[in-house]
Amino acid sequence: MEQWKDLLCQQAKIAREHAYCPYSHFAVGAALLCEDGKIYTGCNIESAAYSPSICAERTAFAKAVSEGEKNFTAIAIVGGEQGDACKGECPPCGVCRQVMMEFCDPETFLVLLATENNEYKEYTLSKLLPFGFSPGNLR
Repeated sequence: MEQWKDLLCQQAKIAREHAYCPYSHFAVGAALLCEDGKIYTGCNIESAAYSPSICAERTAFAKAVSEGEKNFTAIAIVGGEQGDACKGECPPCGVCRQVMMEFCDPETFLVLLATENNEYKEYTLSKLLPFGFSPGNLR
């Protein structure tokens, strides 16, 4: 594993430990890499009303954008049953993929789907969201 990818996956695992998921018991962590090397993390945060809940990926993007960041390289995502090791991939939901399209080049932005045993699968955003709707569609 390339060193920066390993670091990004480790940061996602740490972020997962902070997940607030009393309803689904499915904890997710994300680590978002900016072009300048900064990393913003996020975890899922659930609400009893369900719809106000926010995914880990969107939490990371919200933190980064609120700090002035708008150029991103990659995101690592790890998730699974709260309290258990992550056994498989945890792909981003459609809403999170759409948020990624807002800020990222779908051909170069990398999505790392990590597991607990330091393995990951790597995808471009365009692979996960073919024919995605982006700001360019509004021009």
